[in-house]
Amino acid sequence: MQRMQRMERSRSQQSIVRRHALSHACMHHRIPSDKASMNTLDPVALTRELIALPSANPPGDEEACARYLATLLEKLGFDVVLHTFGERRFNLIARLVGTSVGAPLGFTGHLDTVPLGAAEWTHDPFGGEIADGKLYGRGTSDMKAGIAAFIVACASSIDTVRRGTGVHLILTGGEETGCDGAHALAADHPELLQSLGGLIVGEPTGNRVLLGHKGALWLRGIARGVTAHGAMPEQGINAIRVATDALAHVWDFSVGDAHEVMGKPTLNVGTIRGGLNINSVPDRVEFTIDMRTVPGIEHHCVADRLQSQLGDVVLSPVIDLPSVYSEPSDAWIARVMDIARPYDDLPAGPRTAQYFTDAAVLKPATAWPPTVILGPGETAMAHKTDEYCRVDRLNDAVALYGAILRDWIQTS
Repeated sequence: MQRMQRMERSRSQQSIVRRHALSHACMHHRIPSDKASMNTLDPVALTRELIALPSANPPGDEEACARYLATLLEKLGFDVVLHTFGERRFNLIARLVGTSVGAPLGFTGHLDTVPLGAAEWTHDPFGGEIADGKLYGRGTSDMKAGIAAFIVACASSIDTVRRGTGVHLILTGGEETGCDGAHALAADHPELLQSLGGLIVGEPTGNRVLLGHKGALWLRGIARGVTAHGAMPEQGINAIRVATDALAHVWDFSVGDAHEVMGKPTLNVGTIRGGLNINSVPDRVEFTIDMRTVPGIEHHCVADRLQSQLGDVVLSPVIDLPSVYSEPSDAWIARVMDIARPYDDLPAGPRTAQYFTDAAVLKPATAWPPTVILGPGETAMAHKTDEYCRVDRLNDAVALYGAILRDWIQTS
């Protein structure tokens, strides 16, 4: 028992990489060396540096981005910790402590991107090319521009931030495959996720304030049968028949009631696979179900209800992320919406995201702060070929985040 405890302690200690072990990081990427330059970082240049460091997931490799930003943030005066959750898999936590009493403001973003895809790119996906006011590259909108914008906003307000309650930056890996990095960080080192007074998720929203997002409950269903010769099907049990009989109950299944802002929860059967050859009775079929839920729906309850209707088909979770929502009547949320109004070209009113974010994990891990999703990227460009972020929105995001920081310090 003692040996196992020592091994667990050793693994936990190895998952944190302190800054003094990172002297070899990012030799080929420029980081300003003088303090004046650090305080006047260019968000476009920083975004281009991050784009030049590929971090596709899968396979998952945030190391270069994490080490580059760790060096940069340490030079800015942040206390930086890197957390590993697999080979070349990294989260980064950077804290700037304030002198006022109270919970700090938090910013979060993910370092990983989706792969390039099979289609040919017109612009170099790692070149950071600018054309017609658009900055091109994989991860520009989703979401390296958002990370660059809030780092630059903090860099230009260091002294102001220190007079307040401080700022925490939580940069994660593995978001694209189900918030893997955030889950690992919350499980391995919850002490690094201190209570926050407010949380800003820099995902792509076109600088429009979103109050949350639907939850994601992805389930895998396994239907089993008994194999037999295709010419004698009566001697077997066809798993495809078992699966399709079960799926007949899925199409009309009610996930739950609608939410006044998010709308209705949804359900989709995304994949089905079964059978090995045409002349055999298949003995195994697998299908997947994607449910997007709204506040008020408990995932374990809806999964139990669905399981009860599917007979011998066994359901198991693939992704289980709760919905996130902050009431527009919250004082800080209302102020953020007012501050962001000049940057919003859509009619006023509460809105939410269709995609999930790390807030599903980080909001409960940081004591349930009011949370907004707010970033410069284009929602419609996420995961697409020739992904881009508008340069004007990137610069606007720095100003917007800076205004939110100043408001936070004045009112906290």
